[in-house]
Amino acid sequence: MPDPGLLDRYAELAVRVGANVQPGQELEIICLVEHAPMARAISKAAWNAGASYVSVSYRDQHLKRDLIEHGAEDALTWTPPWLMTQFEHMVEAKGALVEITGNPEPDLYSGLDEARIGRTRMLELAEFTGRMTNDGLMSWTIVSFPTEGWATRVFGEPDVERLWKAVEAAVRLDAADPVEAWRAHIAKLLHRADRLNERRFTALRYRGPGTDLTVGLAEGSIWRAAEFTTAWGTKHIPNLPTEEVFTTPDPQKAEGVVRSTRPLSLPGHGIVVRDLELEFENGRVTDVRASSGADVIRAQTKLDEGAARLGELALVDGESAVGQTGITFWDTLLDENATSHIAYGRGIAMCIEGAMGLSPEEQRALGVNESVIHTDFMVGGPEVDIDGVTGDGALVPILRDDVWQLT
Repeated sequence: MPDPGLLDRYAELAVRVGANVQPGQELEIICLVEHAPMARAISKAAWNAGASYVSVSYRDQHLKRDLIEHGAEDALTWTPPWLMTQFEHMVEAKGALVEITGNPEPDLYSGLDEARIGRTRMLELAEFTGRMTNDGLMSWTIVSFPTEGWATRVFGEPDVERLWKAVEAAVRLDAADPVEAWRAHIAKLLHRADRLNERRFTALRYRGPGTDLTVGLAEGSIWRAAEFTTAWGTKHIPNLPTEEVFTTPDPQKAEGVVRSTRPLSLPGHGIVVRDLELEFENGRVTDVRASSGADVIRAQTKLDEGAARLGELALVDGESAVGQTGITFWDTLLDENATSHIAYGRGIAMCIEGAMGLSPEEQRALGVNESVIHTDFMVGGPEVDIDGVTGDGALVPILRDDVWQLT
């Protein structure tokens, strides 16, 4: 267990800065059973913030393993009706959500059929929560809870204290005034988003070892950072930590090949994908290569029409507090904030001008990719150059040697 003071401060950050729980608001916490100490600390912080009710939904990875190994094919994608009712209520109540990550048993799914792992997803719930986040129907955030199994994956030994120190630095809890540190950090990210929006780039180009990819931007693409806003005006920070500026590309415009620069530990799947390479033609993934985990990615990209197209481009430079730790966390929440990343699957409606609140058909017409998945993987680093492409085809450096170029 970490120092109780650290756990309480992290819980306060999750409640008051991340999900930004308001007086009279309901809070739902989703986590694994091993995350119970963090859930309890968040519950206490939420009650102190004036929450009207706090509930916790505990998950058990062993039950999911049984589903993958023994379940009928249609059971892999089934959503229990009671679970839909629960989320529908939280949306109707304008509630808040905190999810906790940190895999306590990273190798639990080893030996299972990778294609079945990739297909295992509650499709009805995934579609609903995708709309929920895209239309700002709930304030939410994701935080981490170090465990012995996770620490062993990161360091080769169950040094939970060392992992807690790394997470503490990544979320700026080691600052003299964490709230003020977050305010300054958010202001810097928002400034970068403003600079990108002023340029009105038509595409981004990525070049590095094994990578030569050009991704077109939609006409209404907007760069965002850090803060989301609910449909009723509550600001919240979905990822703690967050180091990125991000946008939604045109799902029809991606050409070339991209190689992941860090291993991808697929959230909720317990599978590590190494040396991932995706090839694109006319915006669609045409080939998947990896030294491990390729079948999981192939299965994911076949879940629906939009799964094989890009939904997000995110830029992160070498000043990242996560990247400065020098650690590969084997957890996407942290690793995607250590370096630039892209995501295949669902696009982000708030990153397309005028798209929030529209019907799925109207959002698609504006360039928001629709899918039940959204999988981020890391493509940046010192050896990867990222340029903005202007309307006349000129290349403007954005990242060189992990250093931000736009002022």
